[in-house]
Amino acid sequence: MFLGIDVHKRYAQVAVMDEAGEIVEEVRVENANLDDLAQRYAGAEAAIEATSNYYHIHDTLSEHLDVTVASPGKLKLIANADTKTDRVDAKELARMVRLNSVPESYVPTDEIREARALVRGRQKLVQSRTEYANKIHGLLADQGLTRKVKPLSVEGREFLRELSLPAPWDELLASYLTMIETLTEEIDRLEAAIEDRAGSLPETQRLMTIPGVSYYSALMIYAELGDISRFDGDKAVVSYAGLNPVIRKSGDSRFEGGISKQGSGRLRWILVQCARTAVHTCDDEYLRRFYDRLAGRKSSNEAIVATARKLLVSIYHMLDRKEVYDPPGVSA
Repeated sequence: MFLGIDVHKRYAQVAVMDEAGEIVEEVRVENANLDDLAQRYAGAEAAIEATSNYYHIHDTLSEHLDVTVASPGKLKLIANADTKTDRVDAKELARMVRLNSVPESYVPTDEIREARALVRGRQKLVQSRTEYANKIHGLLADQGLTRKVKPLSVEGREFLRELSLPAPWDELLASYLTMIETLTEEIDRLEAAIEDRAGSLPETQRLMTIPGVSYYSALMIYAELGDISRFDGDKAVVSYAGLNPVIRKSGDSRFEGGISKQGSGRLRWILVQCARTAVHTCDDEYLRRFYDRLAGRKSSNEAIVATARKLLVSIYHMLDRKEVYDPPGVSA
């Protein structure tokens, strides 16, 4: 039997197909009851889509089924279906797994999942804190206050606490400041956990030998890349990060445009940040020399993105060969 399982937040639509391609059962199951269904079809092959909540469901089903996780971006057949319903999606997944044509997605290990949870959790808290800082800037502008204040700094918050504003803006300001301070405490707590985790992993210890790569950036790179052996060379890992240039050909002409931005946005973002730090703060000779060559004929942003790509190639070889940062030995 072949199972196509279209997973939603609370339930899943399941289509069961036999070897002849006939649908033998269609059923809607609460996610909490998927274990019973998996036991009933123990040993069968199944496909689910890599949705936001697929980890737990994958692990539950894998106790009894041979589960393949499908990459959402590559499920063109389902995405372009004329009539898109849960039943159609489930049946198409069942058909794909029967034909062994599911575009497979990487399923991270528990260790990778835990690392992702930590760094992504911190990233969301930082984004929330920035939103409250922006709210404060907007509030001050509404009150005609143009002095530059940094709500994320201790000095900035002390200044804001002393401001005298009319109601209800005084209460709003106090509330926003409290949220920033609370979020800062939670970020600090997560950063301690991130430092402990990054310090305990050989992969992140190697990454931290790169100038400009900290505990947080090392753990994020490791978490977003996952198992380095799943990549077939440095070009594959560059493509996964969306840092590969878009090539256009017309006749005998060949044009190289911007980067594809088709891969992991988080990985691409942290690599660019690390490249900026390595070049402008840590003055890493290898990356700085590469950046300077490009900066003379490209914009600074283009040069930094290209430097981030160069850094990722080095990271790939470091992790693949289990080596520390040694530019002459890892350049490609």
